[in-house]
Amino acid sequence: MKEARYTAPETLDEAVALLASANGSGRVLAGGTDLLVQMRAGTAKPGLIVDVKKIPEMTTITEKDGSYRIGAAVSGAVIGEHEGLRKAWPGIVEAVNLIGSTQVQGRASAGGNLCNASPAADSVPAMVAAGAMVTIQGPKGRREIPAEKVNAGPGRTTLAPGEIVVSFTLPVRPRNSGDAYLRLIPRTEMDIAVVGCGVSLTMDGDRCTAARVSLGAVAPTVLLVEDAGKALVGSTLDDGALEAAAAACRAACKPIDDKRGTIVYRTKIAGVLLKRAAAIAAERARSH
Repeated sequence: MKEARYTAPETLDEAVALLASANGSGRVLAGGTDLLVQMRAGTAKPGLIVDVKKIPEMTTITEKDGSYRIGAAVSGAVIGEHEGLRKAWPGIVEAVNLIGSTQVQGRASAGGNLCNASPAADSVPAMVAAGAMVTIQGPKGRREIPAEKVNAGPGRTTLAPGEIVVSFTLPVRPRNSGDAYLRLIPRTEMDIAVVGCGVSLTMDGDRCTAARVSLGAVAPTVLLVEDAGKALVGSTLDDGALEAAAAACRAACKPIDDKRGTIVYRTKIAGVLLKRAAAIAAERARSH
């Protein structure tokens, strides 16, 4: 097999031009924790590797007026150590920090986790629940889309040839808001989610005024479950509202049977995790 050519551009324009010229054989290298494994296994055979870690916009976290922009190649370890993000978006930090081991955290990035397009990716449901917008740059310029619109199916994204995910933008956190991410795994650490659930909500006293709910590992892509969010809004997160939201989660599930869990099991757990994650997010909202 012909060896891949390695490049490390220092600007986005250069990186985009390189990818566009690769005629579909180019791959972006951020942390490499997915790509290098796939190359060793023979499931990925890129003709060109574009290392983006020398591009400042992709490797930094910036805050402006309460909104955070996270470069797509920022490592999980750096995200986990960022005081502002830990305070404003603890659910996102928790989700990103579930990717792999401590050693992997030093390399793995949220951008890579998204673009690997696994339905079970841990950081994606938290990003979707948060309402994160994804900045993409390609030969035709820049565009922004919601995080839930990036993936098209297992291993497939909606990115056009030559396009690169540049960063995630998290909205200004409203007062009395909180988020949380929970997953179920067969082992205690370093496993792939059987189900993942992200919840972000805003409280006015005991009443929920806004909510977004997302599920992972229960469909070909991570889901934004709008009906679950609607079931929580206007309620005091009482048992009836939580059950209605859990029922919406169960109804949205389109899982598969595999060695990690059955369709019935995954569907039931989606509702269970919704209730637990909502409780954590509400508690954080009250203390925010």
